[in-house]
Amino acid sequence: MEVSVQQADFDAGAEIAALSAGDTAAGAVASFVGLVRGDGEVAAMTLEHYPGMTEAALAEIVAQARKRWELRRIRVIHRVGRLLPNDRIVFAGVASSHRHDAFAACAFIMDYLKTQAPFWKKEELTNGAQGGRWVDARESDDLAAARWRE
Repeated sequence: MEVSVQQADFDAGAEIAALSAGDTAAGAVASFVGLVRGDGEVAAMTLEHYPGMTEAALAEIVAQARKRWELRRIRVIHRVGRLLPNDRIVFAGVASSHRHDAFAACAFIMDYLKTQAPFWKKEELTNGAQGGRWVDARESDDLAAARWRE
């Protein structure tokens, strides 16, 4: 399975190992693990999504990466539900025969996850503000994704 949306935590080391297991043509593995940022203001983050729609969007991002680069394996995991600061939130891993393709595809996947994947994030604040706050898209994320547009 290339794409998972789940509440459960994941073992990044096991995911990285699985990307090249038994594949002697894999010459490079690039990965990224994203964490819930706790800047002292955030007590927790809750991620919501629409089952089915989210997995399809992630699968489309993976398909686009496969069209652009020569990749051996791809693994994307995105967690949903309530997460605490420093919890793992996302894993993107790519195996390729060559490092350039692995690095580029991993960066592309993360840039598109941040801008194209249908997740809604709400932060609970340490000051107890009623209802917390929804996390808006950042202009820097849009600019990062724009570099991949053909």
